[in-house]
Amino acid sequence: MKTKELAATAFMAALTAVLAQVMIPLPFTPVPLSMCVFAVYMAGAVLEEKQAVYSQIIYILLGAAGLPVFGGMSGGAGVIAGPTGGYILTYPLMAFLVATTLRRFKRVTVVSLAAGMLLALAACYAGGSLWYCAVAKVTWAQSLVYTVLPFIPLDIAKIAVCAPLCRAVCTALAKAGIMQKQAG
Repeated sequence: MKTKELAATAFMAALTAVLAQVMIPLPFTPVPLSMCVFAVYMAGAVLEEKQAVYSQIIYILLGAAGLPVFGGMSGGAGVIAGPTGGYILTYPLMAFLVATTLRRFKRVTVVSLAAGMLLALAACYAGGSLWYCAVAKVTWAQSLVYTVLPFIPLDIAKIAVCAPLCRAVCTALAKAGIMQKQAG
């Protein structure tokens, strides 16, 4: 891996840690509103598949080691073992899905970004809600009511904002000669 790729990978892990702190706890669910997925989407948009995945694995390992990178300045394996751990563990897959979708589309457009982000969101919902079933000992239907359904409108809004933003970032990075992905 080149120095530029290492730096970009580390930057995306750090961005994930920063945006994880932008969260709003909700009284009816243990899952807070969070901007963390913005960074996961951005990692997939800006980085190639391998680096996108690595950035999120680094984030998870830093948190598992006890560094306060998870929401609410928390860290440790207990967070991953808790009710939101399934969401966190899907971040590498989410970043991979965004990056892979862009590679298949061969261009970074708002449509290709939104498609990748929607796939990633579906993976996040599946992993997070199934994990919550196991941790909270509830049915999948109950888990969906607490951990997915209330978030769908806001997550769609995040994608509506994030896709054009990621396209603009990719365009700027391509013009600067920093990245190779083709903005369309």
